[in-house]
Amino acid sequence: MEIIDILLTANFWAAALRIATPLIFGVLGALICERAGVLNLGIEGIFTAGAMAGWMAVWLGAGLWGGVLVAALAGGFFGLIHAILTVPLGLSQHVSGIGVTLLATSLSYFTYRTAMLALVMVFVTGWVLYRTPLGLAIRAVGDNPSAVEAQGLSVYALRIGAVVAGSALMAVGGAFLTMSAFDAFFFGMINGRGWVCIALTVFASWRPGKALLGALLFGAFDAFQVRLQTEVGAFLPSQVFLMMPYLLSIAALIIVARKADYPKALLVPWFKGQR
Repeated sequence: MEIIDILLTANFWAAALRIATPLIFGVLGALICERAGVLNLGIEGIFTAGAMAGWMAVWLGAGLWGGVLVAALAGGFFGLIHAILTVPLGLSQHVSGIGVTLLATSLSYFTYRTAMLALVMVFVTGWVLYRTPLGLAIRAVGDNPSAVEAQGLSVYALRIGAVVAGSALMAVGGAFLTMSAFDAFFFGMINGRGWVCIALTVFASWRPGKALLGALLFGAFDAFQVRLQTEVGAFLPSQVFLMMPYLLSIAALIIVARKADYPKALLVPWFKGQR
């Protein structure tokens, strides 16, 4: 089969969408958090927590949508921890995020000893962020929190709410892996997808439409390398194919990141009354 034939098959694009689906949820969640000025490096652990919680809920009889809801609640819980530590207390967003990743991952593994919605959420997230007063407030609190306070709005409530909502979306991305892609939960199944979403958020310039494009692009890279292995795998080590999606994503990120319009108050702690 020629390389061009691979790109023109419906199976290839179906696989690309399947691979991209958890990334779409993750990057939308990271986008919401960072639009509000909070970097959430807990995404890898939140993915794991969502994957475990969703699968466990379904296994206990909650049903598919019940599993999605439980996953979202689990993600929101860890997001609330991160938000409280970083917003009113002003602790390091990097340290807190890594701590949440370690806590959520370890807790999920300990407890275990258990696609189309993603596309809809792209439009829902874009509509909320760019067509509603709430979205305007979230974007404003990520750029100029003092101006938001001057309007009589609570910076803490907006930032905490954004991190909780974003973390819930991240966890739903993890739940997709256990309830749709793999139909099981096992150690290491997230495999760096959370960190990929952090990079895709920058690639997307914090915009939902570009986030969808970036996730699909990565999914296409990954699906392509699997099919390419069957064509020329005898001539190259498998590791070359496995690293292709990441190398291509890094190249795309380098090209786009220089012009990224990032939230001006991202990573900057803010305290009530501060000017």
